[in-house]
Formats: sequence, structure tokens, C-alpha cells
Amino acid sequence: MTDISDMGRIELAPQVLDQSFNREPIGFDHNLSTLAMFELDSLRTLAEKYAGRDSDYMVASSASAPDQKFRAVKATDLNPAQAIDRLKTESVRILLKRPQNYDSRFQKLLDGLTDQVVSLSKGLKDDRIVRLESSIFLTSAKTLTPFHFDPSAVFFFQIAGDKIYHVYPPRALTEPEMEQFYFRGLIDIAQVDLNRRDPTLEHVFSLSAGKGIHQPQNAPHWVETSGDISISYSFFFETQAARKTSMTRGFNYYMRKVGAEPTPPGARPRLDAFKADAMGVWIPCRKTLSAVKLAALGK
Repeated sequence: MTDISDMGRIELAPQVLDQSFNREPIGFDHNLSTLAMFELDSLRTLAEKYAGRDSDYMVASSASAPDQKFRAVKATDLNPAQAIDRLKTESVRILLKRPQNYDSRFQKLLDGLTDQVVSLSKGLKDDRIVRLESSIFLTSAKTLTPFHFDPSAVFFFQIAGDKIYHVYPPRALTEPEMEQFYFRGLIDIAQVDLNRRDPTLEHVFSLSAGKGIHQPQNAPHWVETSGDISISYSFFFETQAARKTSMTRGFNYYMRKVGAEPTPPGARPRLDAFKADAMGVWIPCRKTLSAVKLAALGK
């Protein structure tokens, strides 16, 4: 494998990214599987640094089905290094959050990949990234991650093993489904009912080493690992424009709770801007729902 000096590269045509960014899932090629930092022994050394940092990792078993409740999946009391040692003998899913805080090579990788993606997209060049993180996933063979969506734009890289990625575009969700996860400005995994999705909207990506996908913000998905240990990496971010859209949805949640039928983001840009600005004032101050409604109606 090569050293980080060769840096990670993503192969994606600018016109493809601009057409699909945060709208439709798209596949791409990359070279991250050639980097020594993703060898299993290197990742185990990294995992040892997570001991006692419970908020920075998750260790859980496989979901029993794609529609299982995310929080109902059995957690384990293993630390990440112990869990890596059991990848071949148990059903284990390991999430290492923010590896750039534990190994400077991952900060260089994150910065380099982000710069590449921004350089490929005119829209991103004109926007500002306000939140940027990364994660590493190590999973046993034959495991499932249940159906959910993330409040960030994601670039997902398969490093080793095979995964089947089932993902829907954001339009597979209704506005009320999205609003319920934004009304407090929360940044968390959001789960919705798989059975209510339109099956014609599903994209299925068979990912192996060197393959990846862009997963739009609010794109619901579930993932299954095939017959060997899987290593994956992702980085995800939120732009200023996306944050304002999220705050607009948070405002709409409150409007809907008091009986109004709010316009969706994008339908009335000036009103969207008002809603986003208002969320930054009212929510910290815990204004009442009636005050939010009256302001939204211009009263």
C-alpha cells in the first residue's frame, strides 16, 4: 500500500457532481484502498486511542432486518480495539468518529478530499462549509445497518470487502418527515419507515474496494455487508445554504404543529430566509408556538 504522501483521490466529473449534488446518489472511483492508513493493523492501533472516549465511537451488533429500529440494535460493551479483534468471529459494527482528532494523517486526508470535491462543484465554491467531519466503519461479514437518513451531504468510500448500499434520493421523504428532525437544530441519525418509500426510487450500489458514492443530505438508506470484513470511510459536511434550508424546515415544523400549512423550502426564497433567521432568535429564547405562527403569517 502507498503512503499518505500520495494522498487520497476521488474521480468524479464536475458536471456529474453539479447535476446530482444533494439531489441524487451517484457513484465514483477513488484510491483510498491503496493507503497504508486503512490497513487493519493500522486501524487497530488507531482504535486503541479511542479507549475511554465513548462519545467518539459506537460498537453494536448487526440489525436483524433493514427496518429494525436503529436504537433497538443491540449495543456491546466492547471497546473499539476489542471489537476489531472479534470482527471475524462475531457480528460487530464499529464506528470510529472524527479519526482526524486521533491521527493527523486523517486530517490531511479529510482536507484533501474536501478540497477536491469543492473544486469540482461551482455551487460549493460559492457556498461555505460550516460543519465537516469524517468516520471509519469496520463491520463483520453479513451485517446490516438499518434504514435511516443523515442530516449531512456524505461522500462514502469502500476500502476493503464488499457492501450493498440501498439508497433513495431526498425526494423519497415528505417534508413533515424531514421537519421533525430539524426543529431543535439536532444533528443526529433520523429514522423513518422503510415500507412507505416508493420502490422505484431506490438506487442499489454494489461497492467494492475503490468504489464510492455521494449520498445526498436527507437521502434515506440501509446497508448490508457481504461475505467478508468491510472497511469503509466517509466524510460529510453541511454548507451554509444547507443549514439555512434545515432551519427553514425547523420553522415549518412549528408552523405545522399549530395548524398552518407551510410552504416547502425553495418555494418562496425570501420567506425561507426569514424563517431561517427567525429560528436563530426564537428557538434559543424558547418563544411560544403562537408567536412563531403569528410572525410567519406576518401578523
